[in-house]
Amino acid sequence: MNGTYRAVQLQRFAESFRAGSEIVTLELRVPEPGELVVRNHYCGVNGIFDTQIARNAVDYVKIGLPTLTGVEALGVVEAVGAGVEGFELGDAVVTTRFPGGYREWNIAPAAHFVKVPDTQPEWLALASTGVSAAIALEHIGAVKDGETVAISAAAGGLGHFLVQLAVLRGCHVVAVCGGAEKGAFATSLGAARVIDYRAQSVADVLAVEYPDRLDVAIDTVSGTIFDAFLDNVAPHGRVVVGGAAADLEGRPEIVTQPRIAHKLYYKGASVRGFMNGLLTDYWPQAREKVFGLYSAGKLKVTFDAQPFRGVDGVFDAVERLLSGRSMGKVIVDLRP
Repeated sequence: MNGTYRAVQLQRFAESFRAGSEIVTLELRVPEPGELVVRNHYCGVNGIFDTQIARNAVDYVKIGLPTLTGVEALGVVEAVGAGVEGFELGDAVVTTRFPGGYREWNIAPAAHFVKVPDTQPEWLALASTGVSAAIALEHIGAVKDGETVAISAAAGGLGHFLVQLAVLRGCHVVAVCGGAEKGAFATSLGAARVIDYRAQSVADVLAVEYPDRLDVAIDTVSGTIFDAFLDNVAPHGRVVVGGAAADLEGRPEIVTQPRIAHKLYYKGASVRGFMNGLLTDYWPQAREKVFGLYSAGKLKVTFDAQPFRGVDGVFDAVERLLSGRSMGKVIVDLRP
């Protein structure tokens, strides 16, 4: 294969993804045995992960500079290496393996890709964020039908899947999000109670309406929202830590209060960490589940209304997600 392509490359560790990265031009090459060459159509954005990668702060990913970036992409197979089975030219495929995302073309082992029905971006969102939501809720959160489930950032890419999956289990969903528009969106997905953290105290609402009643609480924000979830966890409840957007600066907050053990022990409750990149064995089953629900019309995919195009748009897309203004899944259209 001849030609070149553009990609976002992390060239130095820095405080922000934009500051540490540059767009580079790379040579296309023919695939080695066992590889696929894929023309990316869309990439999914993971702004917190990207920022932490730029700061060399993701413990389970060892970064050698320079490195290409991005995790999620959907595209079309343009070349198949010797010995590859199960893939043909023209197949639509998704990857959720770093660093296959922020690049116009991806050349990687065939094992990094999964076939999807077509190139609609919904399959990208389902295979990445939908899978994460299913694993966080059902494997780490161990949700049971009819439980009370609290979700922070409920109108975001991950959150809007979590709300729907919990509702499908007959759960009473308490959705925490910021602003009336996001609240209305969460309600449309089936949330029974919406708490607008900009207008209400999450801690006060939970203390009055859900004291010791949260069977599962999935938090990606940290700070006072995590504290409120923990204070109101039910007996045998599970608080799932899926992120810490409020602590992104990497400066741990000093909190003076009783140790966490005192809030868990007498309830038999637990706090569980969710890191999707360490749970690859669970991806196939979760993918089959969310694909099936979407195909049956039981799961909706919502994309953020702000469009981004081209590799150049990746930086703005990352910053859009970090701003807290996005609603639904943030993606970048990489098509020429």
